[in-house]
Amino acid sequence: MTGPSFMKLPPYIVRRALIAPLVVVLVVLALGALPLWLLIAAFLSRYVPGRWRILRVTWFLFVYFTLEALGLIVLFAIWIVSGFGWKIRSSSFQEAHYQFMSWWLRRVMGSARRTFRLSTDIRLPEAPPSPDRPLLVLSRHAGPGDSFLLIDGLLNGDHVRRRPRIVLKDLLQWDPCVDVLINRIPNRFVPAHGGGGQDAIDAITHLTATMHAGDAFVIFPEGGNFTPSRRSRAIEKLDEIGRPKLAERARTMEHLLPPKPAGTLAAIEAAPDADVVFVGHVGLEELSSVRDVWRGIPMDAAVVVRYWVTPAHEVPRPEDRERWLYERWQHLDEWIDGILDERA
Repeated sequence: MTGPSFMKLPPYIVRRALIAPLVVVLVVLALGALPLWLLIAAFLSRYVPGRWRILRVTWFLFVYFTLEALGLIVLFAIWIVSGFGWKIRSSSFQEAHYQFMSWWLRRVMGSARRTFRLSTDIRLPEAPPSPDRPLLVLSRHAGPGDSFLLIDGLLNGDHVRRRPRIVLKDLLQWDPCVDVLINRIPNRFVPAHGGGGQDAIDAITHLTATMHAGDAFVIFPEGGNFTPSRRSRAIEKLDEIGRPKLAERARTMEHLLPPKPAGTLAAIEAAPDADVVFVGHVGLEELSSVRDVWRGIPMDAAVVVRYWVTPAHEVPRPEDRERWLYERWQHLDEWIDGILDERA
């Protein structure tokens, strides 16, 4: 099954020659009208419940698209300096792209924190992962922007700094800055529609097998944001395919979808020397739809993030890894339940 035609990704040449320059032009035009936009947003905010919701959203979108345009200009300059792309894959230019990615995400997340009163409470493991080994980062997927939050933490964290790799849906290339940047460093886009299953597994295997110390592959084993209906369907599917024990484990998890093991197991198999880091977070799960996000602005609450590290030598044998993944996911679900109880 394919998505609606208007959602299909435009060809490469259209994205580079039309969409990316158009974003820059529109942002420049918007700069001239910024005072007017802010006045209109402030006026409308007086008649909308909440504290300046329209003004906050307008301001954040303006900052985001300004950074988007600035990012495209910087990436174009890097392309020129690299010999019009000749040395773009060299180690020095790869590092330049990671440095830019770090700066860009720091600005985006900084704006989100100030505009939406978003704060984070990072709880690191007692024993951090070894800096001499790559990482496999397995994270919960819930709420808007958790991937931005996670990648920003890897690039700009105070204790763990890594070069992230990730497999993403190809429709994210509608974002011009994401399109240009992610396609220049070790990442992969796979089809958002039509299954893309084997494409994703192949991409995961390639990205993890070629990691070195300082690299981190990020994966969301649930495959999508948690919703009660998705949880019910996932449990039903486990029953349908003859996995009653896994279905029973999934029923004990109230806040997480049962993990889809194929991608995670492929990553572990391809990178046996990598430490495995499980990431849980609480504070974004109530913002699963556009309506929820709108009602939740400003947040006025901390997003609690916790990391658990399993050293490479403690990862179970291949035949025990699926059960181990479910056990770790159950532990993560219990931790989420405990944090929610503290906040109740």
